Amino acid sequence: MTVTPLPSGARTRRRRPELASFLRSRRERITPEEVGMPPGGPRRRTPGLRREEVAQLAGVGVTWYTWLEQGRPINVSAQVLDAVARTLRLDAAEREHLYRLADVPPPPAADDEARTVPRDMRTILDGLDPLPATLVNARSDVLGWNETYAALFPTVVDAPDGERNTLWFAYTTPPCCNPILNLQEQAPEHVAVFRYRYSRHLNEPGWRELVQRLCAASPEFARLWATHDVAPPRPCDKIFHYPAVGTVATRTTSLDVTALPGTRLVVYTPVDDESRDRIAWLRAHPEAAAPPHRH
Repeated sequence: MTVTPLPSGARTRRRRPELASFLRSRRERITPEEVGMPPGGPRRRTPGLRREEVAQLAGVGVTWYTWLEQGRPINVSAQVLDAVARTLRLDAAEREHLYRLADVPPPPAADDEARTVPRDMRTILDGLDPLPATLVNARSDVLGWNETYAALFPTVVDAPDGERNTLWFAYTTPPCCNPILNLQEQAPEHVAVFRYRYSRHLNEPGWRELVQRLCAASPEFARLWATHDVAPPRPCDKIFHYPAVGTVATRTTSLDVTALPGTRLVVYTPVDDESRDRIAWLRAHPEAAAPPHRH
């Protein structure tokens, strides 16, 4: 394996000693027997695995691993770090810590799989009533909601798997049934924020498939996606119109859920008393926001 020196910046100099200590501590807690190697005899002085044993199990060069554990400024790839993490039996938090200490961007947590909303998050969602609130993943799939959100967005919560997604709802719902009044104004930023998140999931089929489906179903989304604009998430104003009550103006706030990496709690706060009263009325009359074919 070629060992390539790197420029030693201030951040790298600070992190390398911590990386060295972390690797040693993880190596020393694993016995040879745990990884199928012959046990050490009475002359074995190293607690846990030796460096050459870690290198052998991970399929990397002994010199390279020794230099890594010594905190030297060498080039580190994600593929090799993965092998080291597996060998040292690191859990998810330890693996992410290893990546950060090595100055390698950690792989994003996979969020393609459906998740069960934890009981505490279910309690929080219900406790936020009468504010509409929903739990969504990085891809904007809707994972959970409270009664007020369901009353305002029945099309979203009743959608089949694969379409219970706020972007899909915004860009594929026909104008006659789409309550988002300021979609044209907000659309460029919505798509730019989505691309910001997408860049961390380039190798995940679920993300690529969603983009392909959106581009095929919505010329507007396809046009905005082609601009390659990128923007970080921030609170935004969303205005909705419901024939039964009129305009509802809200401010959306997103809160990251640390227990579910990549997941956020989105709360819609009415910006005035009139909007608050209209939300309350729609919650009491959930059929009012349903698409025409549901009446």
